Amino acid sequence: MSPRLKVGRANAVSLTGLEGHMVRVEGLIQDGLPGFTLVGLPDAALGEARDRVRAAFASAGFAFPQTRVTVNLSPAYLPKCGTGFDLAIAAALLTATRRVDPAAGQNTVLIGELSLDGRIRPVRGVLPAVAAAVAAGYSDVVVPAACQREAALVAGANPLGIESLEELAWRWGAGIEPPPPDRCASIAAGLGAAPEPVEYPDLADVVGQAQARYALEVAAAGGHHILMQGPPGTGKTMLAARLPGLLPQLDEAQAVEVTALHSVAGTFNPDRGLITRPPFQDPHHTATPAALVGGGSGIPRPGAASLAHRGVLFLDECPEFSPRALQTLRQPLERGEVVIHRANGAARYPARFHLVLAANPCPCGRGWGRGEQCSCTATAKRRYMGRLSGPLLDRIDLVVDVDPVAELPLGQGPAGESSAAVAARVAAARAEQRRRYAEFGWLTNAEVPGTWLRGRLGAGSAIHRQLNQALEMGLLSMRGVDRVLRVAWTMADLAGFDSPTPDQVDQAICLRVRAAI
Repeated sequence: MSPRLKVGRANAVSLTGLEGHMVRVEGLIQDGLPGFTLVGLPDAALGEARDRVRAAFASAGFAFPQTRVTVNLSPAYLPKCGTGFDLAIAAALLTATRRVDPAAGQNTVLIGELSLDGRIRPVRGVLPAVAAAVAAGYSDVVVPAACQREAALVAGANPLGIESLEELAWRWGAGIEPPPPDRCASIAAGLGAAPEPVEYPDLADVVGQAQARYALEVAAAGGHHILMQGPPGTGKTMLAARLPGLLPQLDEAQAVEVTALHSVAGTFNPDRGLITRPPFQDPHHTATPAALVGGGSGIPRPGAASLAHRGVLFLDECPEFSPRALQTLRQPLERGEVVIHRANGAARYPARFHLVLAANPCPCGRGWGRGEQCSCTATAKRRYMGRLSGPLLDRIDLVVDVDPVAELPLGQGPAGESSAAVAARVAAARAEQRRRYAEFGWLTNAEVPGTWLRGRLGAGSAIHRQLNQALEMGLLSMRGVDRVLRVAWTMADLAGFDSPTPDQVDQAICLRVRAAI
């Protein structure tokens, strides 16, 4: 290499969805007119790193090279976005100027955004980025001090949280005085703090609604989607809010996956530790398609569907959502993931959730056995419910009517069954499903392919005849047959049976046919 050329290197991570790619940051200093060129498909935010790095150097007391500076982000074909590359770019230039040893940090990954005064600011997606670094063999990771808790959640990671560029140079042996103590805040003492428990409301608070409560239990046990229809004030929202409390706690792999999604979205609070309880998302009915399934310029961010992964996505007053927004849910309902395509590539986010829809019978909400009070025309009613398309309803497993409570409970009468009691039955049913599908990798009945389910039907059996009759009458589609079988298997698991009975198949058909009426 020519003595006139000085090269420094550092490591970073580029995220595409939840998938991390290792990026080699190369800084080249050569003779020529002063200038700073950044190459390697940076987006607009990353392109502005040249100004942040230059200002951070000056704030830290380092002389920025008054020659030609070129920074390459390799591999060059991979689009890079965001401000998380700032720290790696600055580190590459520190080694190129020989301010620190060129060998320093060669086996370290750096993640962080630089402010103009040289401080290191937190960025989104630290957890999946650190996980990608560890998977690539880099256990030492430098992150913003505010993100050290989050980085420490990754098994095998050795994160170092720093407050400033000056601190990084000091730690790498730049021969400078250590930064003031107030700029090197130690947070190691709190890394092992216990996460705050998540409390969900109790199912015992719901008055009556025995049928809806059972449908909710079936949905929780088998991973099914549910639509609740009824007038206002009957408990639809209360029931939906209590569904997460019936679901089992996430295992370690699921917790890391869910936490990574919230980290990329910027909604994760590292002080609470990994997200171990099923999340609950209830977007407003004005939500756009991008808000539901994800979107944005550059690398798209996850939407409510992905943030509800392994949990519950609740759409209250679902006919008020735009039909275009509702139709975007068809892909995640069928495949359990969202794929968002952009010109520079596609981002994939997992989105396997319980969809809970709640709807009034008509726009005014009074057309439920009290027709004399309803002011809606037949056309208005059809238009209102017509927002829920046939293809969307065909992906709903359970449809239940939530009728008004006929009598007000008085005094300290017996409360309904608690969430803890129902959750115990749900946990037992899910354990049976994991045992049955262990060799296939499925977790719940909702994930089982229809071919497997239909293969368990004996030719000419009572269940076979039931489903054939429903097909001939047009009550079920082939997708409907598979979903009825999944629900029937869940009912059998809750009842402790080895396989569904004809009565349970009948009950599953009744709960589904309501969607077609």
